[in-house]
Amino acid sequence: MSSPSAININALIAAASKNAGDDGLPPVHLWHPEQCAEMDIEILRDGRWRHDGQLITRQSLVKLFSTILRKDADGSTYLVTPVEKVRVRVVCAPFVATLLDVQGEGDKQVLFFTTNVDDVVKAGKDRPVRVETNLETLEPTPFVMVRNGLEALINRSVFYSLVTLAVEHDLGKGKQLGVWSDGVFFPLGPPGVHNEF
Repeated sequence: MSSPSAININALIAAASKNAGDDGLPPVHLWHPEQCAEMDIEILRDGRWRHDGQLITRQSLVKLFSTILRKDADGSTYLVTPVEKVRVRVVCAPFVATLLDVQGEGDKQVLFFTTNVDDVVKAGKDRPVRVETNLETLEPTPFVMVRNGLEALINRSVFYSLVTLAVEHDLGKGKQLGVWSDGVFFPLGPPGVHNEF
C-alpha cells in the first residue's frame, strides 16, 4: 500500500473512525471545511483505490475512506473531515455494485444492491437505478445511487441479472424494458433501444 502524507492520512482516518451517526456514517453533510488539501488519490472503474500511482491494498482502509466521501455542488468528489477536504479523482463512479438480492416479483419487486465496500442499497425513489447508453455502440453503463449524489457502477454480472428481470412498461414515451423496485420502474435503456448486453 502507498503511504500518503502522515498529516493528511491521520486526519482522514480519525474523521472516518469517529463521529458516526445513526446510520453508522460520519455526518459529512454537516462538515464545511475551508481548507482543501492536495493528495493524489484516484478511484478506478473497478472500485480499487490508488494513491500516488500505487494501489491501496488494505480493503479495511478503502472501506473506512468510503464513509467520508462526498460529492459537492462543483461536481467533484471529496474525502471530507471537519477541518479539511481532499479532492478525489473518480474514473467512473466511487462505488461498484457487485451483488444483487431480489425480493418479491412484478411491480412489488424490491432490488437490493451490495457494493464493493459492503453498503447495501435498496433501489427506489431516493436511490434510483439509471443506465447511460452509448447511442453509437449501444453499450450500457448502469448505476445505482448509494447516498448523497454518490453512485455505484453496476458491474456486468449484476447487470446481466437485472436484464433477466426486465419487463416492458410504458412510461408515456413508448414501451421500455426495465425493472421494478420498491414501486418504481427503472428503464434499462432509452425507448426503442435494446442494449447490446
